[in-house]
Amino acid sequence: MRTDWRFGGRAVSRWNSRVLAAALFGAGVGMLAAGTIGRLGQSWAPAASAVAVSLGLGAAIVYALVRSRPAGLLRFRAVDVLWGLGLGLSLRLLQGALSDVNHRPFPALPGVQAGESDGSVVTAISQALFVGPVAEEFFFRALVLVSIYQLLRRSVGSFAAGLTGALASAGSFVLLHAVFESLSLSDGLQLFALGVACSAVVLLTGRIWPAVLAHIVYNASFVLLATLGSVLA
Repeated sequence: MRTDWRFGGRAVSRWNSRVLAAALFGAGVGMLAAGTIGRLGQSWAPAASAVAVSLGLGAAIVYALVRSRPAGLLRFRAVDVLWGLGLGLSLRLLQGALSDVNHRPFPALPGVQAGESDGSVVTAISQALFVGPVAEEFFFRALVLVSIYQLLRRSVGSFAAGLTGALASAGSFVLLHAVFESLSLSDGLQLFALGVACSAVVLLTGRIWPAVLAHIVYNASFVLLATLGSVLA
């Protein structure tokens, strides 16, 4: 019985072109719904749009997991916490360097600056800290990355399959964000670096949780700095 999806097996083989098609469909429906909600112009529309995207990604994830669960992908180890802390904080430091934060004003929570209700701010923070990272990592670094890897591994080898999957995962991750917000070159590079790093840790460990925790830490570090900036302001 296989214990690691990276070496093949019946379970991971079921994450095939059908799963990738489901991923494309789920992401497309989620983005279409989010775009429709965004045009309403209501104060709750941004949070609702983010939820719509997460639901679209989530539907594809559920479909993939119902088909099968690649061996070891969902396994958790205590060392995953260290992976998450180290990678998430390192990526935040890289983001600071790329953004030249020493010459920028201290960040603040957008909802607080705009005078939004406490409920809206809490919803936005919850999306950034939990819903977004979990949905995005399971979608891009589990579903997309693992599916591409297992489809290509036999024909091109593990390294090329992993590289292709990582680039596709990171690239589509950036594109998803670019649909909903204008990204500068620096923003795009930061998101791409996050995508590549999280893909690499999944390929190195065979587990999804280091990537999920790294994404949570990456977002949480910004929320913490922005909260401090809002208080100081």
